[in-house]
Amino acid sequence: MILEITTFDHPALRTPGSRIPAITDRIRSIAADMIETMRDAEGLGLAAQQVGLPLQMFVLDVPQMKKRPSAMWIDGHPADFEALMPLVLINTEVEPFGDTLLEGEGCLSFPELSADIPRAFSVRVKALTLEGSPIEFEADGLFARAIQHELDHTRGILFIDRAVEESREAFPPDIRRLVLPTT
Repeated sequence: MILEITTFDHPALRTPGSRIPAITDRIRSIAADMIETMRDAEGLGLAAQQVGLPLQMFVLDVPQMKKRPSAMWIDGHPADFEALMPLVLINTEVEPFGDTLLEGEGCLSFPELSADIPRAFSVRVKALTLEGSPIEFEADGLFARAIQHELDHTRGILFIDRAVEESREAFPPDIRRLVLPTT
């Protein structure tokens, strides 16, 4: 079932997600609906907050792209991340490492808005899969960027909060007022 995607001024987007204590039929159903919704909207990722649910869960469907390549390693060995797509990550912990890269990002909750966002090029990830199994891996490129973007959503942080000043200045006033002050 395609769900309604919350837009920029919806309070759910600022609500940090609760840990998911068990993978239930309800969680599996929500994840399936989120995947269908993300694909219908032609997105690379979707967090539970974007469908109005304060949960620590997001879905990804990141393709390999020539202009913005990605990679994944499991136990130090290259892995075919595309074979894992769509990927559901639950109760995710991320450790960014390596260089920071400034690239453009968009968001399904902010239609027609993009901004330059600095993010780590690489991440270490620990999470649960939809089957309830722990998964640990490293990712880089667009895949790592998408993970960081969706993880932020589960913490009530929006990509506009991380935008560089030049991008913020170009935001319309109704978006600019939503940006959290830099600390």
